[in-house]
Amino acid sequence: MNFFGPVLSVLARIIVVFSAMFLMPLAWAWQLEAPALQKVWLHSLGLSLAVGLLLMLLTKNYKRELLPRDGFLLVNLVWLVLPALSAVPLMLAINGLSWTDAYFEAMSGLTATGATVLSGLDQLPVSVNVWRCFLQLVGGLGIMLLVVAVLPLLGLGGVQLYKAETPGPMKDARLTPRIAETARGLWAVYFVLSAVCLLAYWGAGMSWADAFMHMCTTMGLGGFSSHDASFGYWNSPLLEAVAVLFMGLAGISFARYFIVWRARSLRSLVRDQEVRAYVGVLLAASVLLTLVLIANGSQPTLLDDVRAAVFHVVSLATTTGYAAQDYARWPVFAPVFLLSLGCYVSCAGSTGGGIKMVRMILLFKRAKRELVRAVHPSIVNPVTLGRTVIAPQVMASVVAFMLIYIAVLVGLTMLMLLSELDIVTAFSAVVATLNNIGPGLGSVGPAANFGVLNDFQTWICIVAMWMGRLELLAVMVLLAPEFWRK
Repeated sequence: MNFFGPVLSVLARIIVVFSAMFLMPLAWAWQLEAPALQKVWLHSLGLSLAVGLLLMLLTKNYKRELLPRDGFLLVNLVWLVLPALSAVPLMLAINGLSWTDAYFEAMSGLTATGATVLSGLDQLPVSVNVWRCFLQLVGGLGIMLLVVAVLPLLGLGGVQLYKAETPGPMKDARLTPRIAETARGLWAVYFVLSAVCLLAYWGAGMSWADAFMHMCTTMGLGGFSSHDASFGYWNSPLLEAVAVLFMGLAGISFARYFIVWRARSLRSLVRDQEVRAYVGVLLAASVLLTLVLIANGSQPTLLDDVRAAVFHVVSLATTTGYAAQDYARWPVFAPVFLLSLGCYVSCAGSTGGGIKMVRMILLFKRAKRELVRAVHPSIVNPVTLGRTVIAPQVMASVVAFMLIYIAVLVGLTMLMLLSELDIVTAFSAVVATLNNIGPGLGSVGPAANFGVLNDFQTWICIVAMWMGRLELLAVMVLLAPEFWRK
């Protein structure tokens, strides 16, 4: 208990803070729905609060500064426990929903994956859809980062949590001298952009309810929708343009926006090599997909080709997963290309998933360096990012990440195949969940959902979402014997 006690003590406080999140769907249910649904959210809030307070009572004597391994253990527990609490109201409000499917839906929400097992979204109670989407707003930037901002108020430090939770390979750079100030700054940027996105959706024609829900899933790059047809429900070029703008913005590191705000200059954003590569890939992919659609005659007009290509490239590349039409019906190159974009395009520090663009840049530069060294063995040619020389330990972390990524991708796909799932569905389901993209191909394509999977397959996807959200290393470190030794 001496090892777990301090971790559980912090977890208890996180659960108590998280309990307040149930007030959001409760507010919607209070205004729009029957007392039975209001009780669902009241009971869920009470259960979460009771669990947190009981755990606080049991661990009240275990308080100390968190060690690095405490941080890794804590973030893993948070991303396993909070989905369980989030799943309770889904089971209570949706008839016939199993615990496995409820946990999958909650995990998909908090990890901002956007894969769903539910159909008939248009008929679901508003409060249920609000909850699903609100989870993505909270989980998008990371519930742990929010807690880091308030941990000093609880008398606990948060540096270890920040390093364990922050996406991307270079986590030691601080934007401000105090880690809590950094966290609050990032959340301030996040909520300002979210407020602007909400008003833009409403001004473009959505109802306030739909605007709020799609703001949550756009800024969280999660992709949940309140309609089965997703953005195809409106068939609106204006709404799709708003979505493209804010998905594109959310795919860039929020740390960059924080720096821009403090410096009152766009220079750091424009000069950032990862941002330039991100924008370049989005533009090039949009042009390529437009040409594919033109050649295939998939759309009525050239403007429709451009509109469809740009929307789906940005949606899938940023791991949002919105769909304006069933792109699985396009030439086979198109859906596979779109799924591949989601594996690496979004920037480190954004709310997107996947490998992250900065890792791909570093791997490309490392490969180029080795080719040069093969010809000139004595050359001094360090890997750089902009004007910064990348430390060997950072490159080692990137290489380790990619090795683990490939091993996990292959291993989970083989487990799906072992359950006699077809290869297209198996592989794409793992790719979509491990990279937090959302829809896959085959039986889990954009016009279908993950409800076709059995419980064994669903749990594999749950594990993939959990590992992908914590960028693999934070999970895999728990398997190292050294982690558990004093």
